[in-house]
Amino acid sequence: MTQAALSPARSPLLDTDVLRTFVAIAECGSFTRAARQIFRTPSALSMQIKRLEETLGHTLFVREARQVRLTPEGEVLLGYGRRLLKLNEEAVAQFLAPAMVGRLGFGTTDDVGSRILPGVLAQFARSHPAVQVDVVVGSSRAMLARLDAGELDLVLVTAGNPGQEERGVIVHSEPLVWTGREGGVAVQRSPLPVALAHQGCAWRGMALEALSQAGLSYRIAYTCEHSAGQEAAMIADLAVSPFPQSLVRPPLRRIDPDLLPPLGEYQLALVKRPGADPACETLVEHVMRAFQDF
Repeated sequence: MTQAALSPARSPLLDTDVLRTFVAIAECGSFTRAARQIFRTPSALSMQIKRLEETLGHTLFVREARQVRLTPEGEVLLGYGRRLLKLNEEAVAQFLAPAMVGRLGFGTTDDVGSRILPGVLAQFARSHPAVQVDVVVGSSRAMLARLDAGELDLVLVTAGNPGQEERGVIVHSEPLVWTGREGGVAVQRSPLPVALAHQGCAWRGMALEALSQAGLSYRIAYTCEHSAGQEAAMIADLAVSPFPQSLVRPPLRRIDPDLLPPLGEYQLALVKRPGADPACETLVEHVMRAFQDF
């Protein structure tokens, strides 16, 4: 038997340009909008997708009147496509981008750090291994003050804090919800015991406004600048607290929305120092991408 007969058939390779087209269409929901985004004609995109579907042996899009949506196979490919494009960018940057050295100051609030920092810092280290990143955790007000003083290059802060001007770009938005311990009784007490951040925090303002508008009797039982302090008070069943929905995990639970008034949306803004260097721009891209995948 020949060597060729013993070797398995080679799998077809996915073209990066075609993958970029596929991801653009999936994210835009339209061949026309994707064509404008990547500066090609819709017919050219259609031909690329047709060849991709023939290569994989599956239909990737369901064509509807004014939009397209992914098939189950298309949804699977989208995850792979994004990862392959990201790896391709990192590989190119590793060999073609000029080497960068120095230090970069990144400030964030504590409720954000545990969620995205590990992945963001790992990606940045791969693309800029010689750049030292100094991470500072604190209140939004303190982070912005240090940015303005030139001590930090980039900060991720809560938007909408009282007296805080609109700055940067909103990178994340999610519901702020009333939270307490699973099976706890704090929510049944009157006046309602609440755990809040210090003055000047958007969460605090949203909670107090909602309770006042609803005419509910409450008392501020605990205050802490960091969300970990509010979480500790809730776990001990000493109070309820406004909390981002994505941070609610056992033994905490979201309180029945019928029991307490709605709080609205909580937003995060990314603010960079004017004149920041290219390394900072790369970190900005990693942070924004992390929230897209969040």
